[in-house]
Amino acid sequence: MDLKQLIRDIPDFPEPGVVFKDITPVLASTEAFSQLITELADPFRDSGVTKVAGIEARGFTVAAPMAIELEAGFIPIRKPGKLPYETASEQYELEYGSDTLEIHTDAFEAGEKVLLVDDVIATGGTAAAAIKLLGDLGADVAGIAVFIELIFLGGRKALEDVPIHTILGYD
Repeated sequence: MDLKQLIRDIPDFPEPGVVFKDITPVLASTEAFSQLITELADPFRDSGVTKVAGIEARGFTVAAPMAIELEAGFIPIRKPGKLPYETASEQYELEYGSDTLEIHTDAFEAGEKVLLVDDVIATGGTAAAAIKLLGDLGADVAGIAVFIELIFLGGRKALEDVPIHTILGYD
């Protein structure tokens, strides 16, 4: 199945000049969603990943089933004030502003192999902040698995030290 055909472009969302890649039609199709999870998980099946970290919010929809697929635990990386226990945080820049991510300080043991998952890499700021959080807490970051890469924004440059697996790229 050609997953790219299911993605909708939403112009001027969340603000003017941004073209949002809407993946909800992929998520709504059992066949497409299953294919997405399989294709994202395949390169990491024998990598020893023990946890899969997903970035709020759309990253959760992909990371949680990937954790099951890889027989690993799931770690939510969230916006500030959403996690109930002790957290570590990291501020980062977006293509249209700035934000902060948080993770529970006890989400994994130091040295555990953690795979980071999100729906899109744009400028790489969100993923770089998540990698820093994971690394600061002692994770061995196995890589990043992402559905869509917006190649024209150059996000890979912010993530050069971590293997990146993407399914679709937009130039």
